[in-house]
Amino acid sequence: MAESKEYMTLPEENGSINISEEVIAAIAVGAVREVEGVSGMMTSLGGSVTDLVNNKKNAQKGARGVKIDMTGAALKLDLYLTVRYGTPIPEVAENAQKAVSSAVEAMTGCSVEAVNIHVGGVTTA
Repeated sequence: MAESKEYMTLPEENGSINISEEVIAAIAVGAVREVEGVSGMMTSLGGSVTDLVNNKKNAQKGARGVKIDMTGAALKLDLYLTVRYGTPIPEVAENAQKAVSSAVEAMTGCSVEAVNIHVGGVTTA
């Protein structure tokens, strides 16, 4: 059975371009991992394991540490990450927002309305 995926559709003169939310998530993860002070992505969205198992779509998104809202004209992304101990969290979060927004817009042509950063942990490594 095929897995249901959501796509961002960009109408073009000769047809349309459909970009999977998995592609957008991969771009966001790649960009945020390049930000100094980010040590990793969270593996859940803060819900319980039972919530993740019962809602497979959110479990899949949570496993990547990215939640994407494609309901409006522009994308809204929520990223769940950990930062390295000793780095200023507001600075890391702001740099992550800029990097993700820039990368997603440049690679997809889709407008990014918001990048919400959720810091769920601090690592010493």
